[in-house]
Amino acid sequence: MTAQSPVSAEPTVGVILVAAGSGHRMGAEIPKAFITIDGQRLVDHALHRIADAALGAQIVVVVPAGFESKFSEFRGIDVIAGGSSRHESVSAGLKALLPSVNTVLVHDAARALAPSDVFLRIAETVAATGHGAVPVLPVVDALKTIDPVTGTLTGLLDRNTLRAVQTPQGFVRADLERAHAQASAGDHQDDAAVYLAAGYVVETVPGAVEGFKITHPEDMSRAEQELHPEGRNLRVGSGSDVHAFGEARGLYLAGLYFADEFELSGHSDGDAASHAIVDALLATVQLGDIGGMVGTADPRFEGAHGDVFIREALARLSDAGFTPVNVTVQIIGNRPKMAGRRAEAERVLSEWVGAPVSVSATTSDGLGLTGEGRGIAAIATALVTRR
Repeated sequence: MTAQSPVSAEPTVGVILVAAGSGHRMGAEIPKAFITIDGQRLVDHALHRIADAALGAQIVVVVPAGFESKFSEFRGIDVIAGGSSRHESVSAGLKALLPSVNTVLVHDAARALAPSDVFLRIAETVAATGHGAVPVLPVVDALKTIDPVTGTLTGLLDRNTLRAVQTPQGFVRADLERAHAQASAGDHQDDAAVYLAAGYVVETVPGAVEGFKITHPEDMSRAEQELHPEGRNLRVGSGSDVHAFGEARGLYLAGLYFADEFELSGHSDGDAASHAIVDALLATVQLGDIGGMVGTADPRFEGAHGDVFIREALARLSDAGFTPVNVTVQIIGNRPKMAGRRAEAERVLSEWVGAPVSVSATTSDGLGLTGEGRGIAAIATALVTRR
């Protein structure tokens, strides 16, 4: 990033970006804010989002002593050395603010992916109310107190009265300065606690799940997923089906008809490949299976072909907000020989699914129902994405 959003000549908003943490819990040899993810440091990701908020703010980045020169490519920000504690680093940031700043937002570089709209909500709330403001998320887990010595449960907390607090946290500058002057380093977990302890009011606004704190190595994987939502929105499912051969001629398999092969027994046409695809599609978003979808003895589906079931599965998938990306299906059996009609099967199934379907076939070396020529099995895998 080589440019910031324009800074007002006399900005009324200041953002203190605290990037002075050691990163010990990350197991890193450099300060956490300087760890790289997706080609950029955490502090760079945070600066991008602050800039995108277009607050016209003065931005003060507080870094460990000796790291001030690491921002030569940035314009329009002030970089200063922090202290040995978060409290000292924020206090140093407050001293670096211009006289025109009356609203200050304090943000942690460890919450590098907090979206720009949260910064806007916080700044607007402070300006409108004259109070502090913090982004919060509901607490979904049951929370209990424990005996710190034995580790046994001692009580239950009402999660309806609890919220998970994030950053950026916004305050009236003069009030935060007074609160910091009264507090001692290590007294409070964050600036909202310092502000409350000094007798000031703190409002809450909706936070964002993207604003989670990157603390441990496994949090980096979550951050990668947030940066690449196309991966987060993908789902994979698998399905299988087996049918024994009947006595009549006329086989339906992979959407094709084989007049000289024995039929597959079943309530419908017995197309094991199509049925496996249906189960794979349904499994991607926990929609059950083909039996639960249509009922294995429903008279409406007696003799029905595979496209009927695939259409129903696709409708349910669409209702859940997903659409297929591609499907693979492998047919296991001695007959029919699929090599000469594989391309045809792929074309038909792809038309039914509305996405590429790859078909392959194998035998089971004489083992089991398929190897003994008594039936056919199919295994399918489906990849879908959120629409």
